[in-house]
Amino acid sequence: MLAEYFPILLFIVVALAFGALLIGLGWTASTLLGVNRPDSEKLSPYECGFEAFEDARMKFDVRYYLVAILFILFDLEIAFLFPWAITLNEIGAFGFVSMMIFLAILVVGFVYEWKKGALEWE
Repeated sequence: MLAEYFPILLFIVVALAFGALLIGLGWTASTLLGVNRPDSEKLSPYECGFEAFEDARMKFDVRYYLVAILFILFDLEIAFLFPWAITLNEIGAFGFVSMMIFLAILVVGFVYEWKKGALEWE
C-alpha cells in the first residue's frame, strides 16, 4: 500500500529540490551580477515616501480593522454570487430561494452595521 504513495512523495521531493535550486540560483545571480551602491537616502527608513514621524508600533484605530473585515465580508458575498449566477439554470428554484435567504441575512447584517454607524468615517 505504501508503494502507491511513492509517486506523490517523489513529486514533493522533486518540487522542493527544484524550488530550492531556483532560489539558490536567483540569490547567487543577484549577488554576483547586482550593483550595490548604498547611500543615505536608500538606507533611511521611510513611510509612504515621507520620513518616519511616529513610532511604528503605535496603536491603530479599530476602524481600520472594521473596514477591512467589512470589505472581506462583502467580497466573500460576491465570491458566492458568481458561481450561483452561472449555475442558476441547473440548480433551479431551490438554489434561487437558498441564495435569497443568504442575501437576506447579509442585508440584515448590513442594515445593522449601517444603523450602528460602523460605516461612518469621522
